[in-house]
Amino acid sequence: MKALASVVAALLLMSSIDVKAQEDLTKMLEENEPKTTDYTTATFKGTRIINGHSVETVKKNHLDFIIHHRFDRLNSGAYNLFGLDYSTIRLGFEYGLTDNVTIGFGRSSVQKTFDFLAKAKLLRQSTGTRNMPFSVTAFASTVIETLDKDLSTQDKTSYCTQLLIARKFSERLSLQLNPTFLYRNRVATAAQERALFALGFGGRMKLNKRLSLNAEYYWAFREKDLENALGDPYGNSLAIGVDIETGGHVFQLHFTNSSGMVEKQFIGDTSGSWGKGDIRWGFNVSRTFSFDKRAKGMMK
Repeated sequence: MKALASVVAALLLMSSIDVKAQEDLTKMLEENEPKTTDYTTATFKGTRIINGHSVETVKKNHLDFIIHHRFDRLNSGAYNLFGLDYSTIRLGFEYGLTDNVTIGFGRSSVQKTFDFLAKAKLLRQSTGTRNMPFSVTAFASTVIETLDKDLSTQDKTSYCTQLLIARKFSERLSLQLNPTFLYRNRVATAAQERALFALGFGGRMKLNKRLSLNAEYYWAFREKDLENALGDPYGNSLAIGVDIETGGHVFQLHFTNSSGMVEKQFIGDTSGSWGKGDIRWGFNVSRTFSFDKRAKGMMK
């Protein structure tokens, strides 16, 4: 019996030593395992959802050349080829100072405006060592109208600030929320608010490797119903379209009730109604150029 007890005790001791060794080995492997943070990429394919900005910024030492184009209203009739006879355009350039900071400027035919913008990523959606459930980008722009030569430069200027808050829920679905403050030194009518708050909603549903469905809506918190000089009521901007990725550029086709292509215009001055057919067909084209000396080519 004593011999049997000795054998059992020895087996128990060896078992405890083996468990302890396994625990020590597991702990050592966990300590040596590299701790990493995995950042979410391509929440949206470009720097725009449609009219408004997305959380994406231009990569460091890269330049985006962007063409925004809008035709006239579909309900303008067959005589105007349902809006195709007339159009507005914006040309823009956006440059990545770093991977997280972008600056840019553009020129629009609507109100003959010049706009200047800056974007900075504050938070990035990530998992791993750092778990962040969403991305946040700060956006600011200044718009100067040059249509009316009789006004001073100050009267022609407006400002917009936004927080762009987005989450990529899966490889297919991304959603974004855009709290917005818009200040206009000049308004179209005396009844309009110079300071206007708005809330934007946007999203992207990826359909396949190169095609996605995009939509966005901006709700402007106006104090009362107002009309523009033509008697059309001001409304909220709604846009629906598709993104088509073709190598080095993104091609967007969409429908919107906004003629303007900068925040001051499509948030503050939209007067078209989807219900009445005030819908404009348009497209955005962005082409990226690389000035990174480490890259093999100057175009990417």
